[in-house]
Amino acid sequence: MIKIAVASENDMVTEHFGHCKNFNIFEIEDGKITRSETITNPGHRPGFLPNFLNGLGVKVIISGGIGSGAIDLFNEKGIEVIIGASGDAKTAVEAYLHGYLKSSGSVCNQHHHNDECKE
Repeated sequence: MIKIAVASENDMVTEHFGHCKNFNIFEIEDGKITRSETITNPGHRPGFLPNFLNGLGVKVIISGGIGSGAIDLFNEKGIEVIIGASGDAKTAVEAYLHGYLKSSGSVCNQHHHNDECKE
């Protein structure tokens, strides 16, 4: 079983990982979603969310955009980061499971949230 966390605004993938409203957590067994839950984002503080999500057993993060520092922290914990996603969170997870969703390299650093996106 693996857990995938989608940075979301309700059921939709959000553009800014650290400032998402909630995380949709999907449990995967044999390539299929077996369970899902929604947890409120506990807050954006430097280095906190990688430790928090790792503590929940998350192995994959899906988001629209995320800071490069956060990607490094997730990778250090063996957590795969997929960025550039959009649309419905469950659909994004299913696309990932079928090999259709690949990371686009959409790291937050070239727009007006530059300082906010650094984890």
